[in-house]
Amino acid sequence: MTKRIIVGGVPIGGGAPVSIQSMTNTRTSDVSATVEQIRRLAAAGCHIVRLAVPDAASAEVIGEIKRQVSVPLVADIHFDYRLALMAAERGIDKIRINPGNIGGEDRVRQVAEACKSRGIPIRIGINGGSLEKSLLTKYGGLTAEAMVESAMGHIGLLNRYGFDDICVSLKASSVPLTVEACRLMAEKTDYPLHLGVTEAGTEYMGTVKSAVGIGSLLLLGIGDTIRVSLTADPVREVYAARAILKAAGRLREGAEIISCPTCGRTRIDLIGLAGEVERRLADYKGNITVAVMGCAVNGPGEASAADVGIAGGDGVGLIFRRGEILRKVPQDRLVDELMLEIRKLEESKQDE
Repeated sequence: MTKRIIVGGVPIGGGAPVSIQSMTNTRTSDVSATVEQIRRLAAAGCHIVRLAVPDAASAEVIGEIKRQVSVPLVADIHFDYRLALMAAERGIDKIRINPGNIGGEDRVRQVAEACKSRGIPIRIGINGGSLEKSLLTKYGGLTAEAMVESAMGHIGLLNRYGFDDICVSLKASSVPLTVEACRLMAEKTDYPLHLGVTEAGTEYMGTVKSAVGIGSLLLLGIGDTIRVSLTADPVREVYAARAILKAAGRLREGAEIISCPTCGRTRIDLIGLAGEVERRLADYKGNITVAVMGCAVNGPGEASAADVGIAGGDGVGLIFRRGEILRKVPQDRLVDELMLEIRKLEESKQDE
C-alpha cells in the first residue's frame, strides 16, 4: 500500500479511493473565468483541480479563487521558485513542480520549507519530453528506467530538506513507456502515484490511449489519482476519467450502460436509443446498471443482471427490470419509459 497524502481534505494513497483531477485552460489571472470553469469541473465529478501559474499575476489571485470554490487546488509551477512560494503563502493545497528545474539547492530548500510548514504536498512531475540530458545519454534515449531515476533524484532532493509529503507522476505520450515507468516506480517506492498519459491527443484518441494506459495500471493495483489529458474541454477529461474508473472496477457511482452491437436482426434505432440514454444519464449520481438491447436475442435474458433496461423490436420495445419484462411500448416512448422506471427504482431504494 502506498503512503497517504492529503490535498485540501482529499486523501491520495493509503487505500483511499482513486481521485480524479483535471486542469483549467483559462488564464488563471482571470478569476471569474477560472472560478466558473472550476465549478463546472467539480459538478462533473472532479475532486482536485490544477491551475497553471506561469507568472506573478496568476499566483496573486490564488487566495481569491480558493475563497470562491470548494475543491482543492494545485499550482502548476515551472522554473520560478518564487511562484511556488507565492502560491504557498496564498493557501494553495498542493504544488506540482520538478525540484530540479527551479535553480539551486537553496531555492529547493525554500520551497520545501514553505510547503512543510503549511502542510502542502508536492507532486514531482516527470515528463518524458523534458527528461534530463544526462539521463538520456546514460540510458541511450528515453526509457522507463531513465524516468524512474529522474523521479528518485527529485525525491532525494526534497528528502534532503526533510520533506516527504510527496506524490509522483511519470508520464509520456507513449502508452507502453508510461505503463512501464509507473510499474517500475511502484516496485521501487511506496509514494502515491498520479497516473496519466501526457499529450494523449484529441478527445477520441486521447481517451482511448488514456483508457489503455491508466486502465491497465489500475487493474494491476497501481495508481492513486488520475488525470486524463485531452485536447478538449477539461470537463470531458472528467467524464473520461469516470468512465475509466468504472471500466477498471474502481468507481461504484453513476450509471453503467451496457448495450449490444447492432446486427441484421436489429429493427429499431438502437444507436440513437443508446446515445440518448447515455446523454440523459451523464450526470446521474446514483449507482445503477442500465441495458439498451437490440432485440429478443440480446434482450431481457442476456441483460438480466442489469437493474433496468430496454429491448428493441420493430417500432416497439420492451421495458424490463432485472430480467423481468414489465411492458411493451412504442419506440418513441422507450427512453421516457426507461427513465420513469429508473426514477421508480430510486424511490424504492429510498424507501428501503
